[in-house]
Amino acid sequence: MSRFPTEVVYELGRAGWRVGRKRLEQAESWAKEVADHTSPDGHRHTVFPVALDAWSEFGGLRVAVDGPGAAVALRPFTIDPRVGLHLVRTLGDVGRALGTHLCPLGGEDGGAGYLAIDPSSRVFAIDHTGEWFLGDSMDGALITLILGTAPARVRDDGTW
Repeated sequence: MSRFPTEVVYELGRAGWRVGRKRLEQAESWAKEVADHTSPDGHRHTVFPVALDAWSEFGGLRVAVDGPGAAVALRPFTIDPRVGLHLVRTLGDVGRALGTHLCPLGGEDGGAGYLAIDPSSRVFAIDHTGEWFLGDSMDGALITLILGTAPARVRDDGTW
């Protein structure tokens, strides 16, 4: 059984992904850059192993999906933590509401939204309308983003 539905494999392949893809050197460079970044008010990101794993396998991919999805419109997205480097305070606040830490993962549609991952591999989107749970794993989040299935809205109490 494949990790991904056929449509997801196709879109990931168009973006440059293949089974076994590992860009550890790039992921480690990003980990250092993310961990070393300090916001003007002194806050810093937390980097953890699952973020490094996600960046290693999917980092640098720009998935150019567009059009109607299964439940929501498809938006292109990029896996690159530098897109959310400036979100130290935001990710800290959202992480506290969720009872976890969040690390930047990438962005949606040229800055319309941001992607973040927690130490348990759960992936979230943050945009001007709120926070969204995309999946229990990187794979689940990619399926949600590429197929356009409805993400769950994160409520004020951190549940969805």
